[in-house]
Amino acid sequence: MTERVYGVTPPISTALPTEAEKRMHQALHEELRAQGTFESRAETEARKKVIAQLEKITTAFVKKATAETQNSFMVREAIGRVFTYGSYRLGVYGPGSDIDTLVVAPKHVTTEQYFRLFPPLLVEMAPPGAITDLTPVPDAFVPIIKFEFSGISIDLIFCSIKGLTQIPEDKSWNLTDNTLLRGLSENEVRSLNGTRVTDEILNLVPEPATFKLALRAIKLWAQRKAIYANIMGFPGGVAWAMLVARVCQLYPKTTSAVVVNKFFHIMLKWPWPLPVLLKDIEYNISVTRAPVWNPKLYSSDRNHRMPIITPAYPAMCATHNINRSSKVVIMQELEKGVQVTEEIMTGRAPWKALFTKHTFFTSDFRYYLTVISSSRTKDAQNVWSGFIESRVRVLVNKIENHAAIVLARPFNKGYDRQHRCQNYEQLGDVVNSGSLAYLYKPTPEEEEKAKGEAKTEVKAELINANLKPESVLQDGPVVKPEPGTETAAPPPVTAADGAAIKPEPGAESAMPPPAPPPVADGVKKEEVTKNGDGVEQKDGNDGEVKLADIPEKKQELEVFTTNYYIGLQLGKTPASLDLSREVQEWMSMCRSSDLYKEGVNFLAVTHIKNTMLPDDVFEPGEVRPRPPKKKLKRQAPDDSSAQQPTKKSKPVGPALTPAAS
Repeated sequence: MTERVYGVTPPISTALPTEAEKRMHQALHEELRAQGTFESRAETEARKKVIAQLEKITTAFVKKATAETQNSFMVREAIGRVFTYGSYRLGVYGPGSDIDTLVVAPKHVTTEQYFRLFPPLLVEMAPPGAITDLTPVPDAFVPIIKFEFSGISIDLIFCSIKGLTQIPEDKSWNLTDNTLLRGLSENEVRSLNGTRVTDEILNLVPEPATFKLALRAIKLWAQRKAIYANIMGFPGGVAWAMLVARVCQLYPKTTSAVVVNKFFHIMLKWPWPLPVLLKDIEYNISVTRAPVWNPKLYSSDRNHRMPIITPAYPAMCATHNINRSSKVVIMQELEKGVQVTEEIMTGRAPWKALFTKHTFFTSDFRYYLTVISSSRTKDAQNVWSGFIESRVRVLVNKIENHAAIVLARPFNKGYDRQHRCQNYEQLGDVVNSGSLAYLYKPTPEEEEKAKGEAKTEVKAELINANLKPESVLQDGPVVKPEPGTETAAPPPVTAADGAAIKPEPGAESAMPPPAPPPVADGVKKEEVTKNGDGVEQKDGNDGEVKLADIPEKKQELEVFTTNYYIGLQLGKTPASLDLSREVQEWMSMCRSSDLYKEGVNFLAVTHIKNTMLPDDVFEPGEVRPRPPKKKLKRQAPDDSSAQQPTKKSKPVGPALTPAAS
């Protein structure tokens, strides 16, 4: 009997593991448990119960939706199905992981019904108080409902199968049949392909258990090195999974420890942009209009720097977001991984040496750009910051092409902060220059209250990963600008020394006018006179007190910010670095979005040195950068009265300067 060959090439080695390799495998497993990547059995059982309850709610939803348009027989036979994808379906989830979930319904159930009927039914059928943070996002490219079910975060997307009047009751029925894609739009195809890609990956690895443990290790490594974020131009979870799966195909009988070691060697030497494939790409299947990845046909596909191709039809590139800088960073980390795992495999280092934390803030860069997205309300900030996060990569693409920039690396997450200001001048300091002087830390009671309130956040990674046109990924979305924003310039950029750069005319941020003090009940603004006791009152109305006599309560101005940091590596340090054109173009693009609300949302970009980074980007035990000590020159005794000429001091680094007007 011929053994199955996995992948598009024969394996490199089919050797069985040695005793030493088995011991290394056990040591890796123990370290991953010590690192907290596994959840308890009780937590896993809780997830299964939640999914079982979602199955019942989904079928009830499909029946209710069917009753609106179909006869009683169709209602009686109608059912829906729930499929998972991502880390949960791959079996590599950990404590606190969300569950990516897909609702599948027959063709007569619409997306409009999904958003109208499913949320109230979810609250009604779930245990009392089990559903929190319920947030429908119908306008996303892949529409989604986000919520927490008994403390477990759920991302629920929807698709109706155009070729099915009824969903099969057979529990073994799955979504692998390509004909299920017939008649679906591209976003509907992407909805189904989350599950289809996950299932294909598991079907294309020789030993699923070996693959899962190795993937846990690589995911933890990538997260610790801050190179795990599709939205910021790094591989996401599915991309890392496909890379590990390819190594498993090349070493089908080895242990997880060897797979991890070989992963770094193979991916470091991989001849990019040669694509990583788990199976041959399927062409000439005319069941959907969604394009298949084909660099011979599409110029945008030829521009992919590190293409990792999904195995399910239609094949797509999971790493189209990777740019020049992020590829350099990934290759640097892979090279370090080779050195560390070689020491581990030879017994000179423990596995925990592989999972050390990144040094993005502590030592990697001297200069940073800070993107400050801010809003006057929490709900508005959830939406606005999610959109800005999806656009940070576009800014990186612009500035990394500057002649003085060697590398521009965004950090893989933003930092949320809450501020309370006493006046609009302070508010301007926060939204324009990122001042932390008015930070506010909510009390535990306020945090608990906020947790129970519904949010309106956008899952930016999902939206960004599923944007259709490749041109959108490079140049930003094509959106209709709001009236009056076509020529508006962005807020001021801060120079390296902290001095504000004067914006071009019209570039000032629009600030909302101060709200008038509230008028108490029974108080009127009409003309008043004084009575005999010296109390001002309106003639003929003894009980009415003048507005000025009421002590005015100070109103705090609340603002919410999310800061994103971009590390800059420069070539020969110039006297000044002019990035204002790139920054202004990018901010104008962001403000032209329909999501931007003038006076509610704000956007600024500032320049900061590593010694001035805020405290909350450093974790306990990390040593923050300090200014270099100035060297004192020894002066020789001066017997003459002649004054020695002094040298002019050079700037210690580049300063952002405005573009010439």
